[in-house]
Amino acid sequence: GGEFTDARDDDRALRLRGGAAWSASLDWPAGDGGRQMQLFVSRQRSELPGAAFGRAGAVALDVSYAHVGGRAFVDGDAVRGGSYAVGGLGITHFSPGLDGASAETRPSMNLGFGHQWALAPSLALRAELRAYVTLVNSGGGFFCSGGCVFTIKGDTLLQAEAMVGLSVGF
Repeated sequence: GGEFTDARDDDRALRLRGGAAWSASLDWPAGDGGRQMQLFVSRQRSELPGAAFGRAGAVALDVSYAHVGGRAFVDGDAVRGGSYAVGGLGITHFSPGLDGASAETRPSMNLGFGHQWALAPSLALRAELRAYVTLVNSGGGFFCSGGCVFTIKGDTLLQAEAMVGLSVGF
């Protein structure tokens, strides 16, 4: 989800539709067993209302995150499992599926929490919730390529993601 504010149409909210997403992280120890550094990537297939681009229907929009951050266990550790907090800084890349619209990259951050259950010494089940804040800081064109068909205003884009997956140690 998330939304932009359409500066051309009485500040109408343009909601991003939720869609399928995948994510992957590479975690490595940072000090004791309860803290880890993390390289995190996520990609979501979303859509924006076509009216924002002067079209009928919806326009595909891929939203990708690449963040460097960390994970800190509140109780337990990466081997035994437990609850943890997670966060990172990086970039968000917006890629619209529309001819003539350019991709945009903006700074972003994420914060979240999760729980990990050890299934075997090198295998765990993870459930996690993350919130993303992307600094859009725009009062004009967005997705412009030789001309702007999409004009927004606003400082941030907020999104959230719920994830369930496997963690494999090596």
